[in-house]
Amino acid sequence: MLAFPCNQFADQEPGSDAEILEFATSTYDVNFPMFSKVEVNGETATPLYQWLKAEKPGDGESAEITWNFEKFLVDRSGAVVARWGPQTTPEEIGAELPSWL
Repeated sequence: MLAFPCNQFADQEPGSDAEILEFATSTYDVNFPMFSKVEVNGETATPLYQWLKAEKPGDGESAEITWNFEKFLVDRSGAVVARWGPQTTPEEIGAELPSWL
């Protein structure tokens, strides 16, 4: 897992990168890499999220990220093979992983 904080959703992550990391590790025991805050939607979306959304547009009329904690699975060859909404838990995703391994 990799985390890319974003403050585009109801100002949930307004702090600095260090503050976000401290909150995530102390509150949720996060133990995976956290990157600097990025934009995921709109014209200022980071190229990574532009690519992820182009590869797996998601449900509905828009490919936009709907909320923090939206998840993508990228395989070892670099192909985006799945996308899950914010409410899908890592445990639910883990149950699906054998079909991609």
